[in-house]
Amino acid sequence: MDYKRQRPGKGVVHHSDRGVQYASSEYQKLLKEYNMIGSMSRKGNCYDNACIESFNGILKRELVYQTKYKTRVDAKKSLFEYIDFFYNSMRIHSTLGYYTPNEFEQMFGGSVALIYLHRKV
Repeated sequence: MDYKRQRPGKGVVHHSDRGVQYASSEYQKLLKEYNMIGSMSRKGNCYDNACIESFNGILKRELVYQTKYKTRVDAKKSLFEYIDFFYNSMRIHSTLGYYTPNEFEQMFGGSVALIYLHRKV
């Protein structure tokens, strides 16, 4: 959904953990279709993609483990609302200079944001 909404340029890096869904041939095919570069952490090394590992942990603690979903549709709706309306819009991040992801993206844009984050690491 984000790809279709934002239409990023060629070569965007897609960070993920080593979940089977991200390693699947179907998912890897989508990355190629969207001209994205897949980036997974090495086995047993959560520091390779610490930001996405942190995000996955936060998502599970703050939403998934707190909620009983009746259907997949309910789960998808809940995850979308959490990410789009709370996490990206309201939750500040120390890594982003205490801005929300949406504020940070609006202020710095894609390429400058990547340089900023690279310098912080």
